Amino acid sequence: MKTVILVRHGKSSWEYNVSDRDRPLMERGIKDVNKVAKEFLSSSIHIDAAYSSPANRALHTAMIFLRTINFPHTQFEVSNELYDFSGEDVYRFLKGLNNDQDTVIIFGHNEAFTHIANSLGNMYIDNVPTSGLVQLKFDTNEWSALTKGITVQTLFPKQL
Repeated sequence: MKTVILVRHGKSSWEYNVSDRDRPLMERGIKDVNKVAKEFLSSSIHIDAAYSSPANRALHTAMIFLRTINFPHTQFEVSNELYDFSGEDVYRFLKGLNNDQDTVIIFGHNEAFTHIANSLGNMYIDNVPTSGLVQLKFDTNEWSALTKGITVQTLFPKQL
C-alpha cells in the first residue's frame, strides 16, 4: 500500500511586489496550517518522506506543518516538479518516488492538488482550499503503478 498526503500551501499575500515563487504566507495562512497540522497529528500516521515545491509559501507551509508533527527535517526535500499548477508534474513526481517510501507528504499548489485529488481519489472535491489536506491511499506496492485509489481523509481549515 502507498499513501500520499497532499497539503496545499497556506493563504498567501499578494501585497508585495515579488515574483510568484517569492510570495509569503499571510498570518491567516500560518494559523490555518497550524490548525490542520495539529488535527493531523492526532491521526498518528507514520510518514516516510516529505517534499515541497520551492515556492516560499509552500516551503513555509511545509516548515510549520512538519515542525508541528515533529517530523525530522533530514527526511525533507524540495522538488521543482512540485511547482506545478496543472497536476501533470506532480503525477510524474509521484510515479517516480522510491518504493522504499510507503507514505509521503507533499506541499504544493492548486489547481494541481485538486486535480490530483479528483483524478486519483474516489471522492469529488470542488476545491482543495489553502492549508487543505487530502490523504489518498493506493492498493499497490510500486509508485510507478499508481492508479485510482481511495480518499482516506480531508482536513480543511473551515471544518476545524
